[in-house]
Formats: sequence, C-alpha cells, structure tokens
Amino acid sequence: MTLNVDLAPPGVRLARGIARHLRGHDFMSVAEFVPSPGLRVDLMSIGPKGEVWIVECKSCQADYAADRKWQNYLEWCDRFFWGVDADFPQALLPPDSGLILADPYDAEIMRMGPETRLAPARRKALTLAIARTAAARLQAARDPGVSPGV
Repeated sequence: MTLNVDLAPPGVRLARGIARHLRGHDFMSVAEFVPSPGLRVDLMSIGPKGEVWIVECKSCQADYAADRKWQNYLEWCDRFFWGVDADFPQALLPPDSGLILADPYDAEIMRMGPETRLAPARRKALTLAIARTAAARLQAARDPGVSPGV
C-alpha cells in the first residue's frame, strides 16, 4: 500500500516522518495501534531491546485541546512523546513529556520523554499484540480479501 503524502491528513504526514526517523534508531512503528479498548495511539514503536515508545501526533492547537485521553497512554509505554510540526505552539505541551519535531519526510527528537519502565508481564503482552497487529496488517495488504482478525 502506497501513501500519497500530499493527500494524507496532517497527522498521518507527521506520523510518517516520525516513523521514518525512529526507524533510523532501529525502532519499528505501528500506526493507529490500540493498546487497550478505548485507546488508540498514533504511533506505537518498539526498539531493539524491547523498549516501547508512544508518539501522539498533533497537527494543530485544536487537535491537542481535544485530546483528553493522552495521560491514559502513559501506562502502556516506557517513554511518551508528542509529535508536532515546526509551527505547533510547543509551550502548550507538558514539559515533562518527550517532544519530536516532524514533517512528512523526517523528524528530530528534541526532548526525550522520561523513562517509566513497563512491568514485564505487560511488556510481554504488549509486544505480542504489536507483533500480531503488524502481521495482520501485512497479511491484509498481501491478501486484501481476508479479514485481518486483529
């Protein structure tokens, strides 16, 4: 599946640039991941040592103001980041969270989010869920007539 960057919504363009950047740090990302019913994160990334990072992409101040669930994401990752573009009013973002500046093609980590390590049982379950989601999406891309089941 090919993404036409020019036609994609702003948040999707940010997520693309951030995922590309994280790939350079050997993190693999799954977009629109559901760690728990009622939650959907923009990017869930897993690192080479099993580190789990969440990035919430915000394309404008209204998008950020409407997000009332982001604090619920903290228990599902080792580090939490906001992903925004250069025009976003960064002073709105909590200073004790990570910050990534992005465009559709790349990004830069401006501030690391504080590390809060996941419990081993949650890490194992989450890693399995990320792997299964990624595999189901790949299967659906390979065989579009089959339901992904995840």
